[in-house]
Amino acid sequence: MNKHLVTAFIFTGLLLSCNSNDKTKTTVEESSDIEVTEKSSTTDKSKNLKPIDTDEALIATALMAAPEASRSGCKVIGHNMAGEFVTLKEGSNEFIVLADDPEKDGFSAACYHKDLEPFMARGRALKAEGKKHQEIFDIREEEVKSGQLKMPTGATLHVYSGPNTQYDPNTSKVDGAQHRYVVYLPFATAESTGLPEAPVASNHPWIMNPGTHRAHIMISPLPEGKE
Repeated sequence: MNKHLVTAFIFTGLLLSCNSNDKTKTTVEESSDIEVTEKSSTTDKSKNLKPIDTDEALIATALMAAPEASRSGCKVIGHNMAGEFVTLKEGSNEFIVLADDPEKDGFSAACYHKDLEPFMARGRALKAEGKKHQEIFDIREEEVKSGQLKMPTGATLHVYSGPNTQYDPNTSKVDGAQHRYVVYLPFATAESTGLPEAPVASNHPWIMNPGTHRAHIMISPLPEGKE
């Protein structure tokens, strides 16, 4: 009887181990338009981290996407903790910051030049209508080509994202989050810019969506401590 009981415990332990590994693998391999650096979702309690669970925390962490010298003057928009899409903070400079959506896994905030707002707002509206990624891309492509939608050249987007949703209240840094930068060059190509269509090495700029309204230079700095 004891032998069978021990065997059952071992078998149960193996099943739990396999399920845990599968969950970790799934989390790491998830991808989206905003690339997430592969990191463990386990946080270090010694960092004095806290959950992003107030509108003030949403604003503070969102502003980390913006250039440091411009943060105080940025307008911050996004979903508040009540789930409403609102203006979280009024601004006075050229930047708009889209805060993290508390209802989504992981963390993602983006700061962009105000001239990109028509393009961004159109994307949000189409998504709200139930349009999928490729549909949104195709609709905006046609609207930019026809002149209905304005797409500026040289406007920037700064992304601050990662798999975790805890932050340091003293610095506003989100645990494990990294920066990524985009410069929009509508209809630019590898030939017109001299950039490759895929990254050839870490920290190397490249052009994504070449030849389309959404053509942009991608710049992904190395993680902190690896420069």
